[in-house]
Formats: sequence, structure tokens, C-alpha cells
Amino acid sequence: MIVGQNITGAVLDVQYHVNSPTSTPNFHELRVSDSVSVSSEISGFESVVSCSETIKSTVVESSSSKSFPRIRSGSCADIGCRKSMDDEHICIDDLSARLGSLFKCPMPSAFYAVFDGHGGPEAAVFIKNNAMKLFFEDADLPLISDIDDVFLAELENSHRRAFLQADHALAHECSVGSTCGTTALTALVLGRHLLVANAGDCRAVLCRKGVAFDMSQDHKPSYLPERRRVEELGGYVDDIYVNGLSVTRALGDWNLKLPLGSASPLIADPDVQQVLLTEDDEFLIIGCDGIWDVMSSQSAVSLVRRVLRQRDDPKQCAQELVMEATRLHSSDNLTVIVICFNSPARAESCPPQRRRSRCLSLSEEARSRLKSLLEGN
Repeated sequence: MIVGQNITGAVLDVQYHVNSPTSTPNFHELRVSDSVSVSSEISGFESVVSCSETIKSTVVESSSSKSFPRIRSGSCADIGCRKSMDDEHICIDDLSARLGSLFKCPMPSAFYAVFDGHGGPEAAVFIKNNAMKLFFEDADLPLISDIDDVFLAELENSHRRAFLQADHALAHECSVGSTCGTTALTALVLGRHLLVANAGDCRAVLCRKGVAFDMSQDHKPSYLPERRRVEELGGYVDDIYVNGLSVTRALGDWNLKLPLGSASPLIADPDVQQVLLTEDDEFLIIGCDGIWDVMSSQSAVSLVRRVLRQRDDPKQCAQELVMEATRLHSSDNLTVIVICFNSPARAESCPPQRRRSRCLSLSEEARSRLKSLLEGN
């Protein structure tokens, strides 16, 4: 999604902060302005509140997570109107069972990822096939006991290293050409802790009590901090392209990167966001840009929430998102995963309506006759 157009009309600028790890966002300022030029630094997405550091919490959680979260997921991938399918994705609802003795986690754990390839599917396929090795087997993960701030910092650094190691692996992989690359977004759940890492224009959106919170930033030239970084490093920005590519971060694409060890305008460094989940957090959507090119974060959350209340099936939700993006004429491959953390809230029952009383208007003659009857005349 490209942000930065001039919009005439009323624009809501909403800021919020989190008072405690279990509280919902406190909207402390609401400003409405007319004829405002919306900068590309603002992630609009139809009054979606960007996550950034505000939703982040450093609260320590014991490993004794009880019934929350109850993780389940569903995915859908479709070639769309493209001639080839360059998207890949990973859905692992029970990470401990998948990795066995390599990853002993005493709490619910899960791992998800979406990869959007360009220049061919080879880079996305390679990263998917080697994801377990890159992110877990060779990642030198810290030991999981009670999750504290030190553990979370080490986990974040481990994910950053995994992205860079994946990028370097593509530089030496003979099956992947130098003009081939992929964006990547991963979501790791450890108990109540959610960690999202992103390089490119895939997006993760958290639903908290029906409100969409972006857990990632689209790395596009329209995002002003990225544009500045690219230009300061000598990159050439032409409309929505950086050196001919529509994203500012990606794995691979070594024809556009400087030799290893040099600072390139196109980088593989991910943005990493962490959040402590609460019972208010209903589900997470992660998807490639074919979804987000035609749908806002909030509209996607509203659609999934509605389907969950009807079917309680995350796979059906993913399929509905793909069908809606197709209906809205997305021109890309379509891949999306819906990760549920609890069962959908029951629909609130309608309060009993009060019996309405009717007010009757009597004529003067009728009132006189009624008075006579009451007085016994």
C-alpha cells in the first residue's frame, strides 16, 4: 500500500499508549483536521493504529501460561492473475512437536512465515525449505525457562541474525540467480509472547478487541524513513521503485547489493516487534502484499472477525480474505495466514426491550363522561 497522497477531508490523527501489559490502548488524543496533506510517514490504513513501540511491552511472563493462548491457524494461497506462483508460506501450530529435542518449550509455541518472491520463485522456495535450519537448528537460541527481558533480547537478536544468514545463503546458492529475491515475514509465538520480524512489504496485523494493530511496517519507497535511508546510501528512487525494485528490504537480489560487508541501499535487516498477548488479542493475520494492495488492515480484521463468529474456522477466514482480494482486483499472487489465539467471543444477546406504552388522546366530551363514571354520577 502506498501512503503519501494528498487527501482532502477530515483526517483522524489518533495516538495512544499502553498503561499496563493487560490494558487495552488508551486513546488520549483525537485530533481532526481538514484538507491535511498526509505524509508518507503516516501509516493510514483506514484509521488503523500502528503498533510500533507503543504496543511493545517488557513485562516478564512466567512459563506457566494456562489456557491462553489456544493456538490454531488456517492458510490460503492462490496464484491470482499472475502466470507463476512466487509466494511461499509456513504454518506450524506446535513448534515443539515439530522440532523435538532441538526445541523444548514448556508452553504453547508456534511459527508462521510468508515469503513473496520476485524474479522467479527460487529464492522464496529456498528460504522456506531452509527456514527450520536458519531460524532454529543453527540459530543458537537461548534456553527457554522463564521468559525474561534478557531472553527476549537474545531471541530478537537471534531472529535478526537468521534473516541476515538467509540473505548470505542466497548469495552463495547456485540454484538461485542474482536477480532473484524474496520478502520475508515471520511470526513466532512462545506462550503469551509474540515476535514478528519483517523485511519487505508483507504485513502482520493483530486484532485486539476488533481493532487492527499493525505489527510490521511496509518497507516501500513511499515510507519516508526508508526513502531517506536509501538515498543517503546512494540508492536511486524512481517513483515507487528503488534501483528497479518496489521494496527497500529483501533477501537475495544480489545484483542490486554491494559486496558482503558493505552498506547497501537494499538490505535484508528485519524490523522486529514484540508484544505480550492478552485475552483481548483475538487473532493475527500475516499476508503477502497481494492482500494488502487492495485491503486495509482494519477491513481485513473486520472480515476475519465476522467469519470467525459465523464459522469459527481460521482456514475459512483465510479463504474469504483471498476471495475478497480477488474481488477487489488484486494483480498479485495471494497468500495469507490467520492465527487464532482464542475462541471467538459469543455474540452479545440483545437486551430485552421495554414494553412501549401508548399515549391516548381523549376528546373533551370523552373526558367528561369518564369523570362522571368515576364519580358515580
